[in-house]
Amino acid sequence: MGRSTAGSHQVVAVTGASAGIGRASAVAFGARGAKVALLARGSAGLEAAARDVRAAGGQPLVVPVDVADAAQVGTAVDTIERELGPIDVWVNVAFTSVFAPFESISPEEFRRVTEVAYLGYVYATMAVLPRMKDRQSGTVVHVGSALAYRGIPLQTAYCGAKHALQGFHEALRCELLHERSAVRVTMVQLPAVNTPQFSWVLSRLPRKPQPVPPIYQPEVAARAVLYAADHPGRREYWVGGSTVGTLAANAIAPGLLDRYLARTGFSSQQTSERTDHDRPANLWEAVDDDTDFGTRGRFSDRSSTRSVQLWASQHHGLLGAAAALGAVAAGVARRRAR
Repeated sequence: MGRSTAGSHQVVAVTGASAGIGRASAVAFGARGAKVALLARGSAGLEAAARDVRAAGGQPLVVPVDVADAAQVGTAVDTIERELGPIDVWVNVAFTSVFAPFESISPEEFRRVTEVAYLGYVYATMAVLPRMKDRQSGTVVHVGSALAYRGIPLQTAYCGAKHALQGFHEALRCELLHERSAVRVTMVQLPAVNTPQFSWVLSRLPRKPQPVPPIYQPEVAARAVLYAADHPGRREYWVGGSTVGTLAANAIAPGLLDRYLARTGFSSQQTSERTDHDRPANLWEAVDDDTDFGTRGRFSDRSSTRSVQLWASQHHGLLGAAAALGAVAAGVARRRAR
């Protein structure tokens, strides 16, 4: 039997924990009394996240790390298990991006996005997985995106990284199933989320970047992450009706979706405000060393705190049973009518 992965006995590591989805997830685990390792670069964001986790009832451990450096990630795993104990859940969230047309992104910038948003997940999983397999216990949660299936303009580097992550996740899952391993890996596919990234992502757009509506608060994503960690048998969870709609449209009519995004994808990712060319950019260096950007971004007035689709994704068995019962009832009614 593996170790318990619930409540105060749980040891959780979250990358990208200084802000946004990573921070919201860390706080949510902390609210259950978990020991939570916070991995990121920015010192102010990390310390503020630690205070949030502690206030929620958890035990935080700040671990400064750049996930694009495999050696740093390996050292971080050593530190976490020495200070907190064996890791039960590892949540990969950390990412960076560039908002710009493909021809405006340098090779170095494209590589950096790939190293953080894709290889960062690989390096972290590579470091923690052997320990979990030795213990025959543990879960890795990859935080993905609808963009893991459907690319959009102005985000070629990020979409490429998320597509790569999807392939990595599926291949690794197959290997674990083949080995009959007790270790689980699952993925959470997210819609647009109101995180601080839109205040610090490197952008070469004429107007300020924004998430494509509908927008959800980071706490919605955090609830999905916790559920996935507790129920890792599912290969992935979809959050938000827009995620389902995007993936369905891409499966049914990808060519039409190409044309639709060509018409709308540029304007929908920009506000009406002109870009401030002095704005910070976190591609190479952390921008939250001196300033805590918090969990939420600046679009709270347009963001939802609930997702019906998340509930449906979590209760697909119940919905399937209800649909089956409905079909049986309809068949009985038809026979009686005849």
